[in-house]
Order: sequence, then C-alpha cells, then structure tokens
Amino acid sequence: MDIASLGSRVDTLEQLTSLYREPGRGAVTKELDHLNDGMAAFVDRSPFLVLATSNGQGSVDASPRGGPAGFVRRLDERHVAIPDLNGNNRLDSYRNIVEHPYVGLLLMAPGRDETLRINGPAALTTDADLLAGFTKELRTPKMAIVVEVAEAYGHCAKAFRRGHMWNPDEWGKFADAPDLATMYACQWGFEEQVIRDDLEQSYEAGIAAD
Repeated sequence: MDIASLGSRVDTLEQLTSLYREPGRGAVTKELDHLNDGMAAFVDRSPFLVLATSNGQGSVDASPRGGPAGFVRRLDERHVAIPDLNGNNRLDSYRNIVEHPYVGLLLMAPGRDETLRINGPAALTTDADLLAGFTKELRTPKMAIVVEVAEAYGHCAKAFRRGHMWNPDEWGKFADAPDLATMYACQWGFEEQVIRDDLEQSYEAGIAAD
C-alpha cells in the first residue's frame, strides 16, 4: 500500500469538518490552563501515563511512563514534574523535548475509564532541589521533565469502555495476544522462551534500580 495514492483522502480542513457535527459546548469549554482540585487529585493517584513528543520535523513518539501513585509531582497548579526512571537509554522522548519542547500527557488510573490530558511546554532539568522532592519510594532521579499546563482536561470513558480495558471478564479473550518475546523472536529469530526469561530478568533489575 502506498499512502500517497490512498483513495478518498481527506487532505483539507474543509473536508474534515464537513464530515462531523460541531462539538458540544462542554467539549469546547472543558479545557483549562491549570489543574483544578479534581485534576490535581487525579495526578496524585495516577501510576501511569503516556508521554507524547515530537522533534518538530515529522517524527513523533509516544512513551509509557509508570511508577507508584504520586510519581508525577505537582509543583503548583500549572506545573508537573515527571522523574527519569530506569530505561533503555534511547532517550527518544528527551531528544524530542530538547529539539521541540512541547509535550502531551495522558494520565490513567487502574479501574478508571476516564483519563486526564495535559498539554504544554516542557523542559528537562537536573535541579537538585526539584529532584529531591519526588516520592521516597523511588531513587532520586538524575533528571526530570517539567511540563507547564497550557491545556488540561478530562477525557471521557468511551475508548476504555469500548476496549474493555479494565473488565477482567474480557481479559481471557486476549490471552493469545503476543508478548514482546514473540515480537522479538519474529524480528531476530531467537527462541521465544529465552527472550522471555531475559526480559523478565531485565524488568526485575530495571525496576529494582528505580
């Protein structure tokens, strides 16, 4: 398939908006430039987020980040900080922030179908006082991402409910979903179980290093 020759392409904003009704007032007015009390409480309880970045030249990245509840630190109603935890050292997100300092965050909480989205300017910091303020459940990080809240809004539950993300009764349907060992085996031809065992060891070591 050649995306350039894709049929019935939607290439203009006029084409796009003609396909949809106008958004409701609530969808338009829900956006804030700060964290209200409910959003702040969600940040404090969220153990997982997806960090979206771009280098501003057509390359984008979406990176999962996790930790104990409160691993994302609220600095004030307009700023949050995300600690650097043990990773693979590709530094994709960090390179993008250096080159194009704007990010999108999607924060989640187990069992909650609704999510919190934060978009805004971002910077990397090694400020010792800021780094010392993260939860003591983790080591002091070597660096952190500070995000200014330009846009903050709650996102409705439809996507998670459509996907039955938190419904244990549905999880059995995905028992045959490939894990990373299967994907790597297809890529490199190594034995799946060997890769699986190596991955588990690396996970344990990496999390212990946090």
